[in-house]
Amino acid sequence: MKMNSCQLAVIFFFIYTCGLSNATLKITNVDRLIDISSQIVKVTNKISFQNAGRDSVSNFIFTLDPAFADNVAVIKGHVSDTDVALAVSKTTFEGKKAWSIKFDQPVDGGKSAVVDVYYALIDYLKPYPIRITQKEKQFIKFIGNSYFYSPYPVTKVITSVALGTKNVESYTRVEPVSYSDLHILYGPYKDLAPFAVSEIEIHYENNSPFLIASQLIRHIEISHWGNIAVEEEITLEHTGAKLKGPFSRYDYQREPDSGLSSVKSFKTLLPATATNIYYRDEIGNISTSHLYFLENIVEVELRPRFPLFGGWNTQYILGYNVPSYTYLYAKGDNYLLKMPLIDHIFDNMVVKEAIIKIVLPEGSHSIDLNLPYEATRLPDSLHYTYLDTIGRPVITIQKTNLVENHIEPFELRYVFPKMFMLLEPLLIIGFLFILFLTVIVYVRLDFSLSKDEGVEHKLRLQGMCSRLIGYQDKRMKFYQNFEDKLTAAKYNKDLNSFNAAVKAFNNEYKAISTQISEFSLKLKAESAEVYEKVSELSKVDKSLKDLYAQHQMVYAEKLIPGKISKQAFVETESNFNKKKEELVSKINKLIKNIE
Repeated sequence: MKMNSCQLAVIFFFIYTCGLSNATLKITNVDRLIDISSQIVKVTNKISFQNAGRDSVSNFIFTLDPAFADNVAVIKGHVSDTDVALAVSKTTFEGKKAWSIKFDQPVDGGKSAVVDVYYALIDYLKPYPIRITQKEKQFIKFIGNSYFYSPYPVTKVITSVALGTKNVESYTRVEPVSYSDLHILYGPYKDLAPFAVSEIEIHYENNSPFLIASQLIRHIEISHWGNIAVEEEITLEHTGAKLKGPFSRYDYQREPDSGLSSVKSFKTLLPATATNIYYRDEIGNISTSHLYFLENIVEVELRPRFPLFGGWNTQYILGYNVPSYTYLYAKGDNYLLKMPLIDHIFDNMVVKEAIIKIVLPEGSHSIDLNLPYEATRLPDSLHYTYLDTIGRPVITIQKTNLVENHIEPFELRYVFPKMFMLLEPLLIIGFLFILFLTVIVYVRLDFSLSKDEGVEHKLRLQGMCSRLIGYQDKRMKFYQNFEDKLTAAKYNKDLNSFNAAVKAFNNEYKAISTQISEFSLKLKAESAEVYEKVSELSKVDKSLKDLYAQHQMVYAEKLIPGKISKQAFVETESNFNKKKEELVSKINKLIKNIE
């Protein structure tokens, strides 16, 4: 019996579908949303599966259009209309890139399940034309599939394309198709074979910034003294339509429609506890930035030194500190660092290559790293900074093609003996001890070959003069204290207390004067010239002492008994004070001569 071509096709299709690991699955409905309003193609697929067989099915194969496969940055699956995530793993299917996605629970025969699969494409949208002037708008060309590319037969599919603009130059019409406002709706299309393709092309206006971070080097330095320092070295590049012709800053500032696709500024989001934020480049600090402290985040508006047009690039450094309690957890000597692998750099961000370096405290060991997604861990290294001896362990991670969906926390466990926290303070103490000990030994050693009598005599004389001046300072303090007693007697008129103060002053003065006289005799043997100055100092001081004796007699015999009028006392007091100031001035001049 001969079979016609239609029968052969049916048999081939049956054999082909039976070859699938999940051959009993079929797709009853797919609602697709393709968002091409930014530089990232964001595709959300709501897929309804039905198990037409008897055996339960635990996973399904997800494939992408061949044109998309090399541009995918992330694929995620979850139970439809919930936050229940599904496990996604890479695989191959007939030599094509594919992903195996596990249902949250096996789908029994005759049952159905609805899942959402989201993926993002980078470097896929291309400007057309590739060069524009400063005043022209940017147009983008998108090539996609209005059907659903899958190894399973599809009963029904609807594809909606979100444009973000009303300015559409052209789009492919695969009936049924409708265009309304900011969307193009393709479908519904029914009874599609596996791997069905219906190519569509859309040429539309898209002035959103095509900004990518071609390289991100992120340093995370952990300190167990309560701080985590983060610094990012970022190279930005505008990959949109390149600027044709010269750039006019005058037109750019004067005309609001000039440079619509350029990047004037962008917003970076930092943790709410971020402090000491800085923004600089190789020239120095960049002051064109603004900080906004919101409830859960710190928003940093960064403005490069110049606007970025297509083909232009810039580099900058952004750093900040956060308290260690924000991300670091401890239990004994065991520590857990749990913080995002990357930060939000700008909206709809694309990071082509990220290198994350995590610097742990010196002495950390038993390091265990758990990443939220697949990445390359480069060989560990050591980092040396102030007072380090054995070096700080550095964990280096490399990842390419990151988007906002990759802002997820990693977990790094390590052991850090608390004794190592005393290492640096002990090093400082030891260094200072050795330094002071060296200075003490040095100043006490005589490295000269022969003694210089002149120098020794001069140093000895200086020491004696300093000691003598110290004695005189004590004597002047006694005078000051006695002045306080005179002032007190002026108000309380207590003769007994005053006489006791006079007696104490005379005893103290006599004792210190005796010391000065004895010391002056020693000084005479060293220098007759200095001795004469000291003798003159003693004479003037004796005059000052006699003046104080006269002053206290006025208090004891006239003021306290009330035998002097107020006017007479004021004049007498004024005369005494004037004479005291003259004598004190002479004493100070003599002391300077002795020095």
